[in-house]
Amino acid sequence: MKHINIPVFIPHLGCPNMCVFCNQRTISGISCFSEETVKATIEEVLSTSDGCEAEIAFFGGSFTGIDRELMTRLLDLAESYVKECRVSGIRMSTRPDYIDEEIVSILKKYTVSQIELGIQSMSDKVLEACKRGHTASQTEKAVKLLVESGFEVVGQMMVGLPGATPDDELYTARKISEMGCVASRIYPTVVFFGTELEEMLEVGKYAPLTVEEAVERSSRVLEAFEVSGVNCIRIGLCDSENLHSDTTYAAGPNHSALGELVMSRVFYNRICRQVENFLKKNDLPTDVSLATDEEKKTLSSVKLEVWCPKGTVSKIVGNKKENKEKIYRKYGIKYVKAVEKNDLLRYNIIINAIL
Repeated sequence: MKHINIPVFIPHLGCPNMCVFCNQRTISGISCFSEETVKATIEEVLSTSDGCEAEIAFFGGSFTGIDRELMTRLLDLAESYVKECRVSGIRMSTRPDYIDEEIVSILKKYTVSQIELGIQSMSDKVLEACKRGHTASQTEKAVKLLVESGFEVVGQMMVGLPGATPDDELYTARKISEMGCVASRIYPTVVFFGTELEEMLEVGKYAPLTVEEAVERSSRVLEAFEVSGVNCIRIGLCDSENLHSDTTYAAGPNHSALGELVMSRVFYNRICRQVENFLKKNDLPTDVSLATDEEKKTLSSVKLEVWCPKGTVSKIVGNKKENKEKIYRKYGIKYVKAVEKNDLLRYNIIINAIL
């Protein structure tokens, strides 16, 4: 059964903090919140979602930081849909510093399925540079409290934040996994107009990642999640989040297929590791530029089949056949074919190479 979220955006109501990268009103496309419209929003989505499992999702702000009475009223409304069996649960996004014993005791009264935490980084120096307003230690305490209280936690992190290195990002991904998050989201940092990050960009205090840099760094993070068994449910902002508006988006890695590029890079890196093992076993160079004429001839005759999970052929081949071309330039192998295998899952591949 297809699953959908019914998004109820609460832009910035629960967050007095202003991180350097944040312009939540711009991202959500909503500048104010009207409680009176929530029921109509839910009804509208439900009217067109026959056959789908739906959950009400309070996104766009720090839900557990809003006025307690408002939060309770919204939860009561959402729970009424659960009791009527019209939705299966409630989810929300919030910040680590807006999770405590009191909040947890309130949430446990409702059918809350998942809580998404804007972790962003587990490096205190990066959090400080972003004016995040909380520490990595606070994040650890929040996740621990939620997990021990029986909630599923989704860890949101960002790539390319001010002061962040690839190692910082890899550490963040590993900590999200170790802390017990069941899923993750990866957001390469983009610069929106009207943010402090835009001001930092203008005076040379911040340089956004290129699309290539974002793909490479995000792929390392994605692979870390994959190795840890933590599902990544989103890479990059959605098209609906105003990334293509001349009045909204200022700079940064903005590509309509960014997630696809990142997943493709993970496959490429895994192919390369297996190809290099094959070449070493057969006393062939792993860099065609160092090969003799005879070795180049041998490499060009290799037939390389990449056995891959169903539905991943396009990711194996790469955008505009990029992966196939890179394999040729790197190893001198001309013949690369992706073959689907039903018994392979996720990012698992098997190389079948014939000399």
